[in-house]
Amino acid sequence: MDRRLYQKGVVLLFLCVATQSQLTIQAQTSNQQWRDSLTVLNRMIDTQPWSTDLHLRKAAVNLQKEPHNPAALFYRAYANTHLRHFDLAKNDLNDLLIVVPNHFEARLSLAIVLQQLGRKQDALDNLNQLIQQHADSAVAYAARANLERQMKQDDAALYDWQRAEQLSPRDPTYVASHVDLLLVLERRKEARRVLDAAVKRGIPHGLLWEWYTKCKR
Repeated sequence: MDRRLYQKGVVLLFLCVATQSQLTIQAQTSNQQWRDSLTVLNRMIDTQPWSTDLHLRKAAVNLQKEPHNPAALFYRAYANTHLRHFDLAKNDLNDLLIVVPNHFEARLSLAIVLQQLGRKQDALDNLNQLIQQHADSAVAYAARANLERQMKQDDAALYDWQRAEQLSPRDPTYVASHVDLLLVLERRKEARRVLDAAVKRGIPHGLLWEWYTKCKR
């Protein structure tokens, strides 16, 4: 665990040294102190919901109580990502995936963090694993398509956008991304067919008007 979290006062601000001599009483007091700490932090977060420091403190308290707590590991990774502490976030997400290998959000977040670290192939490997574990997720296919496009793997990206559309046929964002790539590849007729198919599935024409306009250029 990051020692700086403690130095910021996770322990010193909210805990006091147990003075009872009996170990059972000490354990009860310690547990009550952790609960009190979380109560105080939750109240502070209610008034300062965007404070990353408070979210890190809450995660640290939960991890002190339970070092392999999946929710706390994910919570701390999320906060560190916002602070751009990507290595710390990566470590927590890896630890979480050891405990819960099929955790969708953790695997997806790890892929995103790895991209931020410039490790695109490792990110792609994680997205491949994510799709193996969650083959019915449009989000997983869309995430992989975005990365494949960055890596200039256009054919693979087109396939993944198609899969995302199939799995979530009423989502216009997947259609727009699919069409955008087709337009980059100068495949305008195919892009128009994708738009027409989306309208037939029930997506309002107005939501796709910008992309219809681009197909005419």
